[in-house]
Amino acid sequence: MTMTEAQKRYAIIERLLTSLAIVILGASTTMCTADRARLTNGAGDYTPVARTITITTVPLLVREQEHLLPFLKADFAKGGVLNGKEVYAFSPSSVTVIEGDTIHFVFINPEDDVHSFVLPDFSVALPPQKTTTATYVAKHAGIFAFTCSIPTHLPMMWGELVVLPSRSAPSRSSVQ
Repeated sequence: MTMTEAQKRYAIIERLLTSLAIVILGASTTMCTADRARLTNGAGDYTPVARTITITTVPLLVREQEHLLPFLKADFAKGGVLNGKEVYAFSPSSVTVIEGDTIHFVFINPEDDVHSFVLPDFSVALPPQKTTTATYVAKHAGIFAFTCSIPTHLPMMWGELVVLPSRSAPSRSSVQ
């Protein structure tokens, strides 16, 4: 293989990943404006809400695609750039809530690979071709990474839970 062929292969992968990243980021904001009206009580203090957020596991570059993208065979082979790895994502990859909110997660894993959803103080197994539900309370403000704990899916399969401080919630009078 010449350097030019390798460069073409990586350019295609880069374009594919960039396109997918744009799609995922475009859908990543999950704070619903309908919930904003319930964010505060009349006194201006934040009243936590329950939110249902659906997260789906998405295959981006996996062995099953070798027949669609023939260059992947060399990438997944021993010594290839994806040797021992597969590229998956969570969609959305960014979730924003407010401190104190209860999140009712709905995880959809439509494929035949096992995944997991792991926050620093929370972990959920995501069996293949199943929908799994779990509840999480966002106790502390901050930005918390979530990942899949399957070693071959790291470091690519991750996202962020953004927990805004309750004092940042708009008052009822400022919500239209």
